[in-house]
Amino acid sequence: MQRSAGRAHVVMGPRGLIDLSQRGSAKAMLPRMTAGLPEIVFLNTSGGLASGDRLAFAVDLRPGTRALATTQTAERAYRATDDPAQAQVSLTVGAGGWLDWLPQETILFHGSKLDRHTRIDLAGDAGCMLLETVVLGRIAMDEVPARLHLRDRREVYRDGRILHHDALALNDATLPRLAGPALTGTARALATLAVIAPHAPDLLTRARDVLDEPGVTGAASAPPGRLVIRLLAQGDWPLRRQVNRLLGALRPDPLPRIWQV
Repeated sequence: MQRSAGRAHVVMGPRGLIDLSQRGSAKAMLPRMTAGLPEIVFLNTSGGLASGDRLAFAVDLRPGTRALATTQTAERAYRATDDPAQAQVSLTVGAGGWLDWLPQETILFHGSKLDRHTRIDLAGDAGCMLLETVVLGRIAMDEVPARLHLRDRREVYRDGRILHHDALALNDATLPRLAGPALTGTARALATLAVIAPHAPDLLTRARDVLDEPGVTGAASAPPGRLVIRLLAQGDWPLRRQVNRLLGALRPDPLPRIWQV
């Protein structure tokens, strides 16, 4: 069967783009910005992830560089008949730099299979914000997936030492148990927003003050050097509104321009 494969890699310095390489179905765009952080927009021209597809995005921010990276649209994981699709995100932030990794949501279709690994390497006093949003099924079509496979890992390292590890695994056996009160209940959309920086715990009160979107359940905690917020919602739009409110409270910059189209 035909498989898609793609890799896009962006290197940026304080004065802008240093290098851009892309091949296959992975592309990267750098919109001209007049306000806020410089933006990197990744896209998958294959239209989604199917069985056996391979997709890789990478960003390398040189020391003193600040940027935002996002995706052009929601990523869709389609029904797989064989091996899982593989997605790799590799992000490097030099000393004194900052990266907001704010991809749009991933929609898991019934029968989809996806293995994804996101790794961020921070140097010195660099920091980052990372968002991950997962939607179970096509909510507009009232699709409730009864079968899927997801292995999703997010890791953040500073100078080679791990600071943050977050993992989510779903499969046919665990899906029926998600409806329990200690897990997702009736929620079909879930998100995690994390800030990794020495000042991150100072943002806890600000984050909790805006966890007020109707239809969204949220909680925030602040381990040393981190702020972690988890959100559950029955629909993707209430969840998006809550995420937008959090980003507005926690960031001095405007939302990604591509989100506002």
